[in-house]
Amino acid sequence: MRVTVRTFAALREALGGGSLDLELPDGATVGEAVAALAARAPRAGPLLERSACAVNARYAARGERLSSGDELALIPPVSGG
Repeated sequence: MRVTVRTFAALREALGGGSLDLELPDGATVGEAVAALAARAPRAGPLLERSACAVNARYAARGERLSSGDELALIPPVSGG
């Protein structure tokens, strides 16, 4: 199945863009998608581990199953004031 991944801030830079398509096995979870991205771009791994996830504009747990056509947004932690 194919999902669209949206990234922001430092993750956008680490993964080489704000939007990418990710091919996953049917029934893959959010966590498996994050792991696939970490394997693709190891330097993004620490940020991916700490990022919030949303599926179709709704916050999602790492164990949530994805469906073909879903949009997975990865929101890295931010700091500052």
